[in-house]
Amino acid sequence: MSRFLRGTRARLVILLVLLGAAVLLTFVLERKQETDADARTRMTLVIDPGHGGIDSGAVGADGTRESDINLAIGLKLRALAELYGQDNTLIRQDDSTKCDTDAYSEHRDLECRTELVQAQQNPVYISIHQNDYPTAQPSGSQVIYAAGEGSAELGTITHANLLQNLYPSSRRVAEPATRRLYILSHLDCPAILIECGFVSNPTDLENLKKPGYQTTLAATIMGSYLQYMQNTVRI
Repeated sequence: MSRFLRGTRARLVILLVLLGAAVLLTFVLERKQETDADARTRMTLVIDPGHGGIDSGAVGADGTRESDINLAIGLKLRALAELYGQDNTLIRQDDSTKCDTDAYSEHRDLECRTELVQAQQNPVYISIHQNDYPTAQPSGSQVIYAAGEGSAELGTITHANLLQNLYPSSRRVAEPATRRLYILSHLDCPAILIECGFVSNPTDLENLKKPGYQTTLAATIMGSYLQYMQNTVRI
């Protein structure tokens, strides 16, 4: 083989290598852009078990604390979020408040929770609570939704699924939040508060204390979240 042909082949090999490297670099950059865009649009499920620490919330006739029920459901909900590969964060993972002052302040605790939600990328906020009433008659779940875009849809879906799965005879409807609900009134993201049941109702209370019932609640909430995400073309 002549020196000219050998030189031509060598130059051709180098050219092909350079072209291959350029194609690979272009592919990597495009994938990075797609990944970055996906990261910007991915939603973060923010799970907030209400109350905690010195703030027990409502207390049942047998001494059961709302804050403990909220946390149990919240932990199960997070486990399901992990199972379904959903970005998530849990506002509290133990029996504690989020107040950053030495002396507990309910207002500051709510401010801190709000700040934690706002620090997340594309948050969807779900606050877990239990209801209370002076008499034992009221029972069942109710969802309250914020004014932010998507909140009403998420709230309506979640409320309907909770009633269908747990309280089919209930005539309650999802309702918009009032200004007195600090966190919901200070968030622009999709945000709802779920009153899972009444600790003042003996039947509700006994159910809410059962791990199996808590799992059903968590599964219904998770399913509602996924349904909402599917409807809004975000997954």
